[in-house]
Amino acid sequence: MNVSKIFLIAALALAVIAAFVHIPYIALVLAVAGAIAGWDVEVDIHVRVIVSAIALHAFSGIFDTLPAAGPYLTAILGNVAIGLSGVAVAIIVHNIIRRLMK
Repeated sequence: MNVSKIFLIAALALAVIAAFVHIPYIALVLAVAGAIAGWDVEVDIHVRVIVSAIALHAFSGIFDTLPAAGPYLTAILGNVAIGLSGVAVAIIVHNIIRRLMK
C-alpha cells in the first residue's frame, strides 16, 4: 500500500465521519488529501476520474429530499466530491507540468 492509497482511504473515512460530526476546515483537508492521492493516478484513468469528480459534484445534492437519511447522504457525497475534486486538480496540474517539461 503506497502513500496515495493511504491518503485516499483517509479522505474517504473523513468524508463519512464529517457527515455526522463537525470538523473544522474539512473541505481543505479533503481537497489536500485528494490532491496528494491524485498525484500518482495512472494515465489511463485520468478522464474517468475528472468526469467522476464533475458528475459527483453536480449530483451530490440529489438525495437531500429523502427523509431522515437524505441530508447525511448528501453530506457524504458532497464531501467525497470535494476530495475527488482535489484528485482531479492534481491530475490536471500534473499533466500541465508534464507538458511543460517536454
